[in-house]
Amino acid sequence: MFTGIIKAVSPVKKAEKKGGSLLLTIAKPAGWRLRAGDSLATDGVCLTVAALRPNAYISELMPETLRLTSFGRRTPTAVNLERPLKLSDRVEGHFVLGHVDATGLIRGVKRQGRSYVYEISYPRRFNKLVVAKGSIAVDGISLTVVSAAPDRFRVALVSHTLSHTTLGQKPVGAPVNLEFDIIAKHLYA
Repeated sequence: MFTGIIKAVSPVKKAEKKGGSLLLTIAKPAGWRLRAGDSLATDGVCLTVAALRPNAYISELMPETLRLTSFGRRTPTAVNLERPLKLSDRVEGHFVLGHVDATGLIRGVKRQGRSYVYEISYPRRFNKLVVAKGSIAVDGISLTVVSAAPDRFRVALVSHTLSHTTLGQKPVGAPVNLEFDIIAKHLYA
C-alpha cells in the first residue's frame, strides 16, 4: 500500500520487450537500498524489483499490466517512485494500492496563479468513482479532484508537485495512469 506522495523521480535507462512482457531498467534513487522482491509504485503501478544492477534495478511488466496502464501505450523516459507504506509512517496523501483502474488522457492544462489545473479524461464507466473534493491517484500522485464531469475531471497542482513529479513534463494528449479512491470503489462494487 502507498500514499501517493512521490519520493523520487528516476530515469528509465532501458526498456526491452521480451516474450510479451516489458523489462524496465530504472535508475536507483540515491540512498535507496533495494532488494529483489521489493514493491515500488512506479507511475502509480505496483511493480516488483526483479533484479538489481549497479545503480539500477529491473522490473518486469506482464502483458496484463501493459494492457491496463500507460506503459502499454508509451515507455516513459522517467517515472514517479514511491516506496510502500510502513505501519509507522505518516499518511499524508490517501491510501493508494498501486492497482491502476484505467488510463486517462491529459486534455488541457491552464495556469492559475502559481499552480496549474489539469483536465484529464477517463472512461465514462468510472464516473461514480470521481467526485469533487475526492481523492484520485494520477501516475501515482495523490491529488484532490477540483471538479468532475461524467468523463473528465480537473485537478490543481502546486509548483512543488510539478517540480517533484513527472506530471509537469507531460504534454496535452499524454496518457496517465489512474487509480480511483479505494473507498469509492468499495461503495460502488
